[in-house]
Amino acid sequence: MAAGTEDRHVDVLVIGAGLSGIGAGCHLLAGNPGATFVILERRAAVGGTWDLFRYPGVRSDSDMSTYGYRFRPWHGTKVLAEGDVIRRYLRETADAHGVSERIRFGRRVVRADWSSEEGRWTVESVDESTGATEVRTARFLVGATGYYDYDAGHRPEFPGEGDFGGIVVHPQHWPDDLDHTGKRVVVIGSGATAVTLVPAMADAAAHVTMVQRSPSYVLTLPEDDPFSLLLRGLGVPAGLVQRLGRARNIVLQRGLYALCRRAPRLMRKALLHAVRAQLGDRVDMRHFTPAYKPWDERLCAVPGGDLFAALRSGRASVVTDRIETFTGSGVRVSSGEEIPADIVVTATGLRMRLAGGVELSVDGEPVVLRDRLLYKGVMLDGVPNLAMVIGYTNASWTLKADLACAYVGRLLAHMDRRGLTVVTPVATAADRSPVSVLGASLTSGYVVRADAVMPRQGTRGPWRFRNDYFHDRRALRRAPIEDPVLRFR
Repeated sequence: MAAGTEDRHVDVLVIGAGLSGIGAGCHLLAGNPGATFVILERRAAVGGTWDLFRYPGVRSDSDMSTYGYRFRPWHGTKVLAEGDVIRRYLRETADAHGVSERIRFGRRVVRADWSSEEGRWTVESVDESTGATEVRTARFLVGATGYYDYDAGHRPEFPGEGDFGGIVVHPQHWPDDLDHTGKRVVVIGSGATAVTLVPAMADAAAHVTMVQRSPSYVLTLPEDDPFSLLLRGLGVPAGLVQRLGRARNIVLQRGLYALCRRAPRLMRKALLHAVRAQLGDRVDMRHFTPAYKPWDERLCAVPGGDLFAALRSGRASVVTDRIETFTGSGVRVSSGEEIPADIVVTATGLRMRLAGGVELSVDGEPVVLRDRLLYKGVMLDGVPNLAMVIGYTNASWTLKADLACAYVGRLLAHMDRRGLTVVTPVATAADRSPVSVLGASLTSGYVVRADAVMPRQGTRGPWRFRNDYFHDRRALRRAPIEDPVLRFR
């Protein structure tokens, strides 16, 4: 079955109506007012990750002044925001900029093939409410699906799970009717999700135990941005407060990352000293002393030290050990200690899936993403008229998403002015390396698992994935569009 006549053929087809997809739509409307576009979204609402994750306490792990869009500032003072607040912000942004009417919900994109003869993409999607197949064509394709698998999280199997008499739940698929009041809860994991769940559940639960195989670095952030509060108190206009706060936090993010890379011993001492000050004598520091250097894995952020407050109060505790087996009434770790539980939360990470699992091909030949490089972190080498929005791992996702979407708009406007219809980045053998674009910066479990699906890291120039906002701002927002490695026709 063909798509509706109003969007059977468009200039740009965007896959995904999460943070990146909404941003892409807003940039297209602002910079390419004559272009037609449609956004295909599998879910029934905007939000992407923020519509999917509904576990207790779900919140951003980046500050909101940089996690919000540059073109629609975040005006709150909360450093980290709850999931429902972010979801509302995205919905209001889509409505305010006229993007909502371009979204087709409940559409799962299954394949997209580029035809060199026709100079366009043919995109096949399924209307999940009816099962009908829809076909659309587009001049340009934008993958704005992030890199998480929305169907399933990373979920290792533990011995003895079948013997456990309680409930086992993964945060990615949190039941709406799960009541943890008065229950004993075990949270398996030590990453951002685990450190969010523990204090969020501790208030109502009988007790929450975080069981981790190894510790992570945990950084306490203020609940409200003191810089913004000060400026507001001095009568500085809200717009200026936001711009100053955003600029300050971009510099701080980059500075923290750079310091961790250049002076890891110093930063390790500083980070551990801050944790020790929060814990006091109630919790053994070994539970928060990682074996790796700062920023070898992403730092975990907790607002107002809520995790440490839960631990100090005795409502929560930490066990650092390997899980030997589930038992009928809890889990047993390698030391022999058995931890009683009514609910076990497997906050064991995410699975990676680029392009939402869409089968990409060029003239019928499958595109293997793992074999490709990314031009300026946005376009796949050897694939015409395709952009993929991939955010930062060492800063707010939106900083890169904003730059990438603005670049796509600039590129399309340049092509329209010059009467060009096709652009293809072309890499040489010397540009290629065996390292994943994520593996060059982090060693987290999800990054290691991503090696099988993520594009490769380039060895030089525009093929390097730098995770550096200041470099990318020059390359994507200011540098000329014309480039020797881009083939136009």
